Amino acid sequence: MGGLPLVFEPADACQFDWSHEHVELGGVGQTVKVAHFRLAYSRQLFVIAYLRETQEMVFDAHRQAFTFLGGVPNRIIYDNLKTVVDTILVGKERQFNRRFLTLANHY
Repeated sequence: MGGLPLVFEPADACQFDWSHEHVELGGVGQTVKVAHFRLAYSRQLFVIAYLRETQEMVFDAHRQAFTFLGGVPNRIIYDNLKTVVDTILVGKERQFNRRFLTLANHY
C-alpha cells in the first residue's frame, strides 16, 4: 500500500537540511558541514559546504541558495534546525530566534 502522493507547485516549497561529510582539504582529513536545499517541485538541488554549522553559516547558505535558485520559495521545510530555534514548544511549534526571523522577514 503506497503513501499519499506529494504534489507541489513551482516555487511552493524547498527542503533544507545539513549533512556531515568527510573530505580531504590540503592533504588533511576533515569533517565539513554541507547545507542542502532541494526544491520540492523540480527536485533541483543546491549544496554548499562549511567548516562549521553556525548561525552565520545558515544565513550565508540561504543567501547563496536564493541567488543560485533565482528566487525564494514560498516556504522552506526544516528538520529540527537547532541553530535558529530558541525554544521548542508543544508539537511542531517553535520559537525562532530574532536574527533568523529578521532573515525570514527580509526574504
